[in-house]
Amino acid sequence: MRVLLVEDEVRLADNLAAALRDSSGFAVDCAPDGLAGDDLAGNRCYDLIVLDLMLPKLDGLSLLRRLRARQDPTPVLILTAREGKENIVQLLNAGADDYLAKPFDLGELIARAKALIRRGKGAAHPMLTALDLEVNTLEQSVRRNGVLVDLSPTEYRILEYLIHHPRKIFSKRELLEHLYDYNWEHHSNVIEAHVSNLRKKLDAALPGADPIIETMRGRGYRLASEAERAEIQGQERS
Repeated sequence: MRVLLVEDEVRLADNLAAALRDSSGFAVDCAPDGLAGDDLAGNRCYDLIVLDLMLPKLDGLSLLRRLRARQDPTPVLILTAREGKENIVQLLNAGADDYLAKPFDLGELIARAKALIRRGKGAAHPMLTALDLEVNTLEQSVRRNGVLVDLSPTEYRILEYLIHHPRKIFSKRELLEHLYDYNWEHHSNVIEAHVSNLRKKLDAALPGADPIIETMRGRGYRLASEAERAEIQGQERS
């Protein structure tokens, strides 16, 4: 998952970015002011925006209003020192999904960030299921047909992203943009290896079963069973 953090306090931004990366494996882009945040949000796809209110160049509330004015549905978690009821109502009416008052507990921020991402993808429960897979987003554990599958952090992140939208084809670029920060170009030659290893581990958990990650030549990857692939192909031909 990819997060945009818009925060002008350098030390706080560094600590938050490190916590999101280390605890959850999120890719995090940082913007030091509202205009930079607006530019990144308008040109890249994010699963969550963590937004401070007191920002230079463009304040957080104005940025939030810009996002919603252009129909950007990305969940937004506000960081604010303003706890008054009127301020909170104003934030929610402007399109904020949640807020945290400073100072806040880092563990609570991470928990709320995960919940907003799940909710934004239509999966409020931490357990994601598709085909014979179970992905526990709190434990970051994966089981196929009840068998625990030991994945690397990157393999887990790929599978978690795929399982949010079974049968949807994701290009290599889409996966890269959600796995890594804006320097993702440096990783572009390894995505095939990660997907290959992921597929092997999932297949080894249930010997003899159909592969459930399909490579679509020239298009990308999708999570689908053999039966679903045949159904999709039939629909495409009809």
